[in-house]
Amino acid sequence: MGHRLSRIYTRTGDDGSTGLGDGSRIAKDALRVEAYGTVDELNSALGVVIAETSDSSLNTLMISIQHQLFDLGGELCIPDALMITGEDTDGLEQVLDEINADLPALKEFILPGGGKAAAHCHLARTICRRAERRLVTLAHQDSINPLAVRYLNRLSDLLFVVARKLSQIAAVEEQLWDNKHRHAGPPKTPGSN
Repeated sequence: MGHRLSRIYTRTGDDGSTGLGDGSRIAKDALRVEAYGTVDELNSALGVVIAETSDSSLNTLMISIQHQLFDLGGELCIPDALMITGEDTDGLEQVLDEINADLPALKEFILPGGGKAAAHCHLARTICRRAERRLVTLAHQDSINPLAVRYLNRLSDLLFVVARKLSQIAAVEEQLWDNKHRHAGPPKTPGSN
């Protein structure tokens, strides 16, 4: 195995650059760094989801996804590396279908929320969508693994379903979007007439 981090700070990034996995240096605001930084942010958001739920099967699933996201971050940090495969996405689809089969059918959009763990999962879903957008932007400039974009697209779908499952586990009713709210006037302050 490669070297371990014995020092947390190196001072090499004080000039606004960072090192890629192939040894090259790149600006910290480069599209590639923005892409793998957003994947890292998503991974951290999943850590919060794990911390907020006691469902062992969902926690095991989220930890497995965290490992895959770490692989994806590594793939983006090492240009031309390939770590995410079609099998990774296929696995997400299979789990998504299994979880979704136990949920009530949706007839309307739902508002993000549904309890603390579910709300955190919805936030992770939106970070996942942003990570996907960052990869698409990077692909306009540089070569990336197209399976990585597909993986994130499917992962955001899975996180939506997991958020719904977490609401169900917490016995918190999902709030449906009401497109008529715009015609009801401004929101009422609690306790006002």
